[in-house]
Amino acid sequence: MKKFMNWLSESFAPAMNKVVANPWVAAVSQAMMRVLPFILVGSFVFFYNVFVEYIPSLPNLNPIKDYSFAFIGIFISFLIPYNLMELKKRNKFQVAAGLLGFSAFIMCLQPTFDENYYMLVNYGEFGPSGIMVAIVVGLFVAFLFNLWTRFGFLENSTTIPSFLVNWINSIVPIFVTLLIIMLVVINGGVNVVEAVSLFFKPVAAFGQTYPGMIFMCLTPAILYSCGVSSWAFGAISTPVFMAGIQANITAIAAGGVATNIVTSETVFTAALITMGGMGATLPLVFQMLFSKSKKLRVLGKVCIAPSIFNINEPVIYGTPIAFNPILMLPMWINCIVGPSIVYVAMKTGMLNIPGKMIQVGQVPAPISSIMITEDLRAIIFYVILFALYFLIWLPFFKVYESQCIREENQLVKE
Repeated sequence: MKKFMNWLSESFAPAMNKVVANPWVAAVSQAMMRVLPFILVGSFVFFYNVFVEYIPSLPNLNPIKDYSFAFIGIFISFLIPYNLMELKKRNKFQVAAGLLGFSAFIMCLQPTFDENYYMLVNYGEFGPSGIMVAIVVGLFVAFLFNLWTRFGFLENSTTIPSFLVNWINSIVPIFVTLLIIMLVVINGGVNVVEAVSLFFKPVAAFGQTYPGMIFMCLTPAILYSCGVSSWAFGAISTPVFMAGIQANITAIAAGGVATNIVTSETVFTAALITMGGMGATLPLVFQMLFSKSKKLRVLGKVCIAPSIFNINEPVIYGTPIAFNPILMLPMWINCIVGPSIVYVAMKTGMLNIPGKMIQVGQVPAPISSIMITEDLRAIIFYVILFALYFLIWLPFFKVYESQCIREENQLVKE
């Protein structure tokens, strides 16, 4: 175990931190984080619409969703090149690169124009359905902009004004990028949306399988417990989650049923898998409340309120669970057991698959569990999972509690 922990702290965590800090990875993950407020606004409207179903006289708030959440593809196409220029310390080109990302994204959607020159474009591609296209286009724009600006063309000139140099260094990548897209998409007839969808399809398909669900739940938990920001994993999970819930929403609107289990709503909002936060730490906090260790009792009192609202940074870093070999393992086990039970329950029809986009993970369970599944059976699964998580934590907690008690007794003697 000591060798394993040394490997985690000295090799794995530093290596992962380097990956997360890589500008290209960070540009995408930061883009996902920066659109989160718009996703939450959309979630609020979806949540509000639950009440509209029972009180039809309530005002229609869908336009708020249509001009926030439904634009996240556009936002990401702007943010990725914008972020990269910031991370590469080329701040003077941030806005130009971001605007080019937006322009290139629209061109790749191949809009048409009617006789009155009104643009006709698939509005659905602006939102979740266009996320992967936006990521690909954003990275392409960022690559070309970075490739040109790294040479610092004319930047050492003493005769040309600096603002003119900046214009030239913006004009060239803008022209070249749009020229390439024009030749490939408009003249060449390549459908970028279909090409990206075809490429992303195996990833999305894997994400909706049982192994895919375990991967989506376990990987960020391992990173989290090793002190590595799990937000970076959003660059992988968010497109899968978004594609899944959007397909469910579309299917239900067409009179069908939701079939995609692996969504943010299932993993986070329902709070069955993330009961108390990632790794299902709420039962651990309850054990801490009644611990014989003074330290753990105090921490339990501090952590219980945030844990009820599925916020577990205090217990992860306060107990700590991070880099604690005794408590890391049960956290990982929970990220296999919980998703397994939920996946089987939804796959076999014992629990409804979420069909509404509500990505507010701070609503206490089982309230959130019923709200997102629209299924009272969620209470039964909440009780079963709480008991299982409690039993998984218990032996490891007892070992750690004994260790804490020994340390406390030693301090008293000294």
